[in-house]
Amino acid sequence: MLDTLFATLFAIPGLALILGAILVPLLPHALRQAYMLVLIGLSAFSIWGMAPGIYLTGSLAGLDLTLVRAHGLTAPFALVFHIAAALNVIYGMHDKTRITPTAGLAYAGAAIAALFAGDFITLFIYWEATAFTSVVLVLNGKSPRALAAAMRYLLMQVGSGVILLSGAVLLWRATGDLAVGPMDASTPAGLLILVALGIKAAFPLVSDWLQDAYPEASPVGTVMLSAFTTKLAIYMLAVCFAGTTPLIYIGVIMAVVTTFFALIENDMRRALAYSLNGQLGIMVTAIGIGSSLALSGAVAHAFASTIYQGLLFMAMGAVLYRTGTAKASALGGLRKYMPMTALFMAVGAASIASVPFFSGFATKSLTLGAAGKYGLELVWLALLFASVGALIHSGLRPFYHIFLAENNDIKAEEAPRNMLAAMAIAAGLCIFIGINPQALYALLPYEVGYDVWEPGHVLGETQLLAFAALGFVLLLHRGLIKRPDDRLVLNADWFLRAAAKHVIFDLAKPLVQLWLLALGKTRDTIMRLLQISEEASRQSGLVSGIASTGAAAGVFLAVFALMLLIRQIM
Repeated sequence: MLDTLFATLFAIPGLALILGAILVPLLPHALRQAYMLVLIGLSAFSIWGMAPGIYLTGSLAGLDLTLVRAHGLTAPFALVFHIAAALNVIYGMHDKTRITPTAGLAYAGAAIAALFAGDFITLFIYWEATAFTSVVLVLNGKSPRALAAAMRYLLMQVGSGVILLSGAVLLWRATGDLAVGPMDASTPAGLLILVALGIKAAFPLVSDWLQDAYPEASPVGTVMLSAFTTKLAIYMLAVCFAGTTPLIYIGVIMAVVTTFFALIENDMRRALAYSLNGQLGIMVTAIGIGSSLALSGAVAHAFASTIYQGLLFMAMGAVLYRTGTAKASALGGLRKYMPMTALFMAVGAASIASVPFFSGFATKSLTLGAAGKYGLELVWLALLFASVGALIHSGLRPFYHIFLAENNDIKAEEAPRNMLAAMAIAAGLCIFIGINPQALYALLPYEVGYDVWEPGHVLGETQLLAFAALGFVLLLHRGLIKRPDDRLVLNADWFLRAAAKHVIFDLAKPLVQLWLLALGKTRDTIMRLLQISEEASRQSGLVSGIASTGAAAGVFLAVFALMLLIRQIM
């Protein structure tokens, strides 16, 4: 009987986490943590060893659906999603609230279920589930900025889902098939699906929802957000659009341009969000190259990035939790108070910068090797530049301003033990993968025939990073690197929002005028009806005043609500 119950509950990977989240707010705090970890462990056990193939089908309104299907790329993504979900639980154990763990568990479950979706209708359902569960994490930041960012975030995520569904409809009309698989981006259906995936993968011009929303969540919520949405998009891009050449250049732009934004950002969680965007660019570049080595690099880098990017957000979340700020201009000297957090952040920084013997080196090298093998020298140089940029904007710069720069005005306690435990596990995985990359390579769908330990490659990467670090130290010594100030960083999102605001007001003005006219006519009609009898005539002044006041109040409230909605969206 237990076997039957287990098979039923875990028939669709991730569904047990979604349904299990219902019980989370009902349980006492300690039991809640154990319950979530056990549920995640059972979910991971249920998908362990699943070979590529179709496992569950169904139908809806005459459409044949593939509810559970594993591709060759699915296993490593499913594994790292479960690891991230467990780390999120451990990291958030100090938090006594119920909203974040409930939404976080359902969010992880929706992302895992989406990995196994074999058709675009099933994918759409989980695609939207990730949007609605993750927006709760942004809203739980409990600030006016969090509310506005959550509305913009939801607009982009739901918009992505609508575009995905539109592409699915066109695909079905053109082919009679809804299967998730390799697609031609030059067809209308393929282009729409690519745009939908591009929004979730934070492509240029549609990426700023990431930097806008992620830093507004709570410290625990931001760590959860960094793990799933964008990596799910990377997975779908690898399944559907491997070898689509324009992705190479889109990825390079993502990897390079975000470096400059991260370098001038004062809010360190926002800077890490830019760096996350840059890491996604490396994966998109690899998918665009499309060779077996490049795809292995994309999958491996997604796996490693989920862990080390999560580690960096954990460290910054711990700083925010203890000090109340993540702004470099207000921090400094925390090495004396938070030495373990500083150590774990250093491991994350070494990993994202591709320092040898850390995970980023073992995974990013595959994409560099693929670019070099296919004669893409400029792409290869751009990715090297991105590595140097990551060392500075996600490693040396935040580490110096937060932990080394003197600041006698701030004191803090070390991070809670559960936060340190989660960071220690993530840091251990970063080092383990860096020292023993074959353990990760064994999970990849293609055999990795690239020697990351080739002496020339190791020496060249080490020299590059060493000289970059030396340059940073010299600039610091000469006083050319100063404490950042709190500035407004403008990007494409600002211009789009400014333009959209004018468009909405221009459209809203005639509609509001028409609305006022209709309300006035309605009031006049009511007044004429009220004057039918003599009694109504005697009371017409009172009734007219009440009706006029009610109409005016209705107009005022309606216009106020419209302006409030526009302000929240913009």
